[in-house]
Amino acid sequence: MTIIEAIQKRHSVRRYTEQSAPGDVIAALRAGVSECNAESGLNIRLVTDDPDTFNGFLSKIGFSGAKNYIVLVGKEGIGLDEKAGYYGERLVLKAQQLGLNTCWSAMFNKKKFAAKIDDDEKIVIIISFGYGVTQGVPRKSKPLESLCKVSGDMPDWVRSGMEAAMLAPTARNQQKFLFTLSGGTVKAESTGGSLSKIDLGIVKYHFEVGAGIDNFKWADPV
Repeated sequence: MTIIEAIQKRHSVRRYTEQSAPGDVIAALRAGVSECNAESGLNIRLVTDDPDTFNGFLSKIGFSGAKNYIVLVGKEGIGLDEKAGYYGERLVLKAQQLGLNTCWSAMFNKKKFAAKIDDDEKIVIIISFGYGVTQGVPRKSKPLESLCKVSGDMPDWVRSGMEAAMLAPTARNQQKFLFTLSGGTVKAESTGGSLSKIDLGIVKYHFEVGAGIDNFKWADPV
């Protein structure tokens, strides 16, 4: 499965079977975590066989059978949430390529949380993973024109990038983001909403995959 195919096929899944991922799949996902940590400076953790983190009230919002997860962790600072979204989605798509299903969640049982976090670190968000009872369902998207500003004709690489970004998961499917093209520079910004900085990192990764990182450069952050 290519990464574009993973973007197209991946949907949020909260209900998992009892099937355990084989050792080689977990090893490949751990390798992906190590790569992301090395590049980002984050301290992402991967936890398996911990059913307590998603128990209790999370069952009321549809979680069941969730016992494996990725913890997006880093030291407090500017850009942490966006970075967590960017590298977290990279791991989400890696998991999809490995045949796993995933769901982003800002809620979990902190009292029974298995991952140990240092005092100067912040848990940004977690991602459950496993073999889904279903493959999830597609989400509706806003029109491309409401999410992107381009003067004149839209280059093919921008359209491809936006098509990938429009498939990115965002909190409550709010899609509160805007991409603006100026020459070969792309500005990506949040337009508000809950967890918007995490969402921005997610959609930026999707855009890079779809557009091809060699076709543009990101505008400097304000």
